[in-house]
Amino acid sequence: MPDTQTATTELTSHYTAQVAGDLERNAKEQDRIGAEIDALQEQLCALQHDHTVLTSMQKALGGTDAAPEAAAAPSVPRQKTATQPGAGKRVRAKKTVTAQGGEAVKKPAAKKPEDAAKTTTAKAAQPTLVELIRRHLADQGEPRSAAEIATALGQAHPDRNIKTTVVRTTVEGLVAKSHAQRTKQGSSVYYTTTDTPKPAAPATPSAEDLPETN
Repeated sequence: MPDTQTATTELTSHYTAQVAGDLERNAKEQDRIGAEIDALQEQLCALQHDHTVLTSMQKALGGTDAAPEAAAAPSVPRQKTATQPGAGKRVRAKKTVTAQGGEAVKKPAAKKPEDAAKTTTAKAAQPTLVELIRRHLADQGEPRSAAEIATALGQAHPDRNIKTTVVRTTVEGLVAKSHAQRTKQGSSVYYTTTDTPKPAAPATPSAEDLPETN
């Protein structure tokens, strides 16, 4: 009996450790996939935003207004319907309610193409997350971690929901494109930009600045 209990205990411990390891790997995989989904969602929102901006600008430049809803719907011939009992009462009741309530509520005026173009242009002026990260790394004189980048951008742009996982995935994409460098210090990962400002071209002296020669 003791041998059987010992074997059962060892088997239980083995499966417990295996399940714990599987759970840990599962959680890490969920974090990784979640970060990729957030990054793809960010890219999708940026593309959809650009599409809306370009469409509005195309309409504004072409001088074409959006077609009215009534014209967009195909005309369908009316079909006679059988008069149902009580239909006349419902019509009279509706007229009475309209008369008591006063004038019908007017529909809000549609936005002009110029106003829509201004609104979409103002939204287009907001930089993307990739541009924000590249600017931040270019302004910093030392490596920064993904958490530090997310904190700094979140404070600078409180209206944007900037997550550390999305920042890490985005900056890893910059590393893959050689727009950023990744360095590891212990268990921490830091990033720096590879973009360096181009040196200014030397000024060409004018004819007045040249020394006179005999």
